[in-house]
Amino acid sequence: MTEDEKVSATGKRIGRVAREYATQQAKEAGRRKELEAAETPVTADGPAIPPRGTPIIEVTDIGKSYGRVIALKDVTTSVKAGEVTCVLGDNGAGKSTFIKILAGAHQHTEGTFLVDGEERHLSSPRDALALGIATVYQDLAVVPLMPVWRNFFLGSEPVKGIWPARRLDVEFMKKTTRSELLAMGIDLRDVDQPIGTLSGGERQCVAIARAVYFGARVLILDEPTAALGVKQSGVVLKYIAKARDRGLGVVFITHNPHHAYPVGDRFMLLRRGRSMGDFPKSELTVQDLTSMMAGGAELESLAHELERTMGSSNDIVAELKAEAEAEAK
Repeated sequence: MTEDEKVSATGKRIGRVAREYATQQAKEAGRRKELEAAETPVTADGPAIPPRGTPIIEVTDIGKSYGRVIALKDVTTSVKAGEVTCVLGDNGAGKSTFIKILAGAHQHTEGTFLVDGEERHLSSPRDALALGIATVYQDLAVVPLMPVWRNFFLGSEPVKGIWPARRLDVEFMKKTTRSELLAMGIDLRDVDQPIGTLSGGERQCVAIARAVYFGARVLILDEPTAALGVKQSGVVLKYIAKARDRGLGVVFITHNPHHAYPVGDRFMLLRRGRSMGDFPKSELTVQDLTSMMAGGAELESLAHELERTMGSSNDIVAELKAEAEAEAK
């Protein structure tokens, strides 16, 4: 090989190495951008909470159909800042479909859905979160073995330092978790303890405080007291009232009128996918709520069934008949 050929071959090798190095650097730069985007914490920079009593969400004749199957129809209600709207109904009444529409998981097929007076068709839960609508489901989306502070920032962990030496800002997360929980009236023994060691009511409260911290204006709670005992249910109801007092609009989904009535300001009842009415608290008593949910026909049918097995003189049968007659009037 001549001297010129050696120089040419060396130049080609250098060029190939330089190209490979440039490609690798470009990939690393792209990877850094992805990591920075993933590590950027969610902030509470969304829309501000309006004055108390201002409607944030208004739905009119909202409905949802799956082909020829009607899951929800003609539902009208509103969610106002600083108020609790209770959505009541038995299993299969349409509560889950309704909250999925509000949360952006499903799009409505009928009616109008207004947020801050502007019509919306939410295409994903991220769209709802951008408008300040946060949903706390029954499973709470927590990792039982992780400490409370990790669960509080799960998926939105703040970092500090310069890449590639970035690391979690543990001190900030612990301090923020403790202060935000205290602001909701939750005084935990230690934010380092696994969240799985907390009671069901305490876990619900951590999930509520987390949603509030990350900018929720409307807090949708899916059956938060369904699997709790009497004492823990009372704890959750207290924190629902705390969220309302901070100016949030709360949508409380439940099948228990005795849980809804103490904290509710407005009540919307669902039965078989249709609304039975939307009432302010001043127009209803807890007995009215119970009777409307049970229904006179259902009570009468149950009374007749029990009468055949327990006899007409039984106290329970007599009470059910009296309730059915009162409902019929």
